[in-house]
Amino acid sequence: MHFIINLLILLPAQIASHFSWAGPLIMRLIVGYTFMLAGWGKLNNLAQVTENFIGWGIPLPKILTPFVSSVEFLGGIMLILGLFTRIPAAMLAVVMVVAIRSAKWDDVDSLQTLLGFEEATYFAAFMWLAIAGPGAASLDRLLLNISGQPKLRADAHNPVTSAEA
Repeated sequence: MHFIINLLILLPAQIASHFSWAGPLIMRLIVGYTFMLAGWGKLNNLAQVTENFIGWGIPLPKILTPFVSSVEFLGGIMLILGLFTRIPAAMLAVVMVVAIRSAKWDDVDSLQTLLGFEEATYFAAFMWLAIAGPGAASLDRLLLNISGQPKLRADAHNPVTSAEA
């Protein structure tokens, strides 16, 4: 039993620990780029997007359209850079919930349908980034290192000093 645990759990975990920086970076780059482009497209077509918001029953569409478009555009850029990552990730997770509820809810007939929406996948990605953070390859980490503030451990929520890390 120990052999199986070592081979199938501990060894892959040890190998993966050397690449722990890559998961958050890849996720940030992909969803950040996607939402930067989506937000830019919306900002350059506010009239049509506002009409869509009106059709979906979103309140205050003339205010929320440029706001949501800016959250997507600027949030995407911030995710790409890994800058204040948890804030735009949380905001974009909320945007995905609103998108599902306002634009797709009538199509939901099962859990499979709900989870099949790309917005559900984006929601999961944003929630992961909001909870787990940007990873080591980020401006957030650089700012923490420069400031001398304690870092959060990757595996816990307890601050550690640079000397301990």
